[in-house]
Order: sequence, then C-alpha cells, then structure tokens
Amino acid sequence: MPFSTPDLCDDHPELVRVLEPMMGNFGGRESFGGEVVTIKCHEDNSLVKEHAGNPGQGKVMVVDGGGSMRRALLGDMIAENAVKNGWEGIIIYGCVRDVDALVTLDLGVQALGCIPLKTDKRGIGDLNVPVTFGGVTFNPGDCVYADNNGVIVSNEPLES
Repeated sequence: MPFSTPDLCDDHPELVRVLEPMMGNFGGRESFGGEVVTIKCHEDNSLVKEHAGNPGQGKVMVVDGGGSMRRALLGDMIAENAVKNGWEGIIIYGCVRDVDALVTLDLGVQALGCIPLKTDKRGIGDLNVPVTFGGVTFNPGDCVYADNNGVIVSNEPLES
C-alpha cells in the first residue's frame, strides 16, 4: 500500500516518532515499511547476513551499527538474499556498499552513507533488542515507514 510519511505524520501526530534527518536511500524501493526486527552490532554484520536468509515478508530490519562509517554492514549479496526472502527493507545506522547493485534490487535500503570495506564476521551482536539512534527508539514489533521524506516509527500500524 503506497504511503507518504508526511501524510502519516499529519494523520497520526500522536502516534509517530520521527527519525532525525540523516538517512539516504540506496535501494530500489524508495518507499517501504513493515514490522521492525532489530539488530545491534558494531562493524560485524554476521546477524544481518543470518537474518537476511530468514523469511521477512512484511518486515523491516533496523540495524544499529553505532553510526560507524568505517565498515559496510550491507552489500549486494546479503541484500539479494533479503529480496529472495521477502524483506521489505533494511534501515542501517551505519554504511552500505555495492550501491550500484543495491539500487537495482526490489528492497528498501536506507543508511548513513557508503564505504567499500566489508565487516569482519565475528558472530557478535544482539537480535530483537530496543535500539536508539537519531532521537528515536525502535522496538521489535514496532511499525516503521520510510520514504524520501524520512523515517517514522509507531507502536501500531498506520493508515493515511
């Protein structure tokens, strides 16, 4: 269902939490949303890779990479796997790589920036814990909506 984050904010001001403007679009979907699945990791995308391989219909992976600009937490191979498994999108408080390939995929991707370096795989990170960045706390099971205007989150599904 198409939506506009400004319309959702206008229609539900009491329900939305708005992420500070910091993200850029890198995926093939400019508008995406779904149920939040959180990952907290720092320069190790082991959990991102693992969960991109799980069914993700109706879900958005929200990855708190600590804002690191030194390593990419998502690249084309993991993103392709996320598409195969039905994920709506991935929001990364950190970097991505393979941006020319990401933009061709039917996947929403928002991140702080891009860098060509991959992460180490140490198996370190936390799944489905509250994560906070950009002035917003994302809880597992929340609903997130992202488009070219920004990212918003709510405790419940929103309709405009």
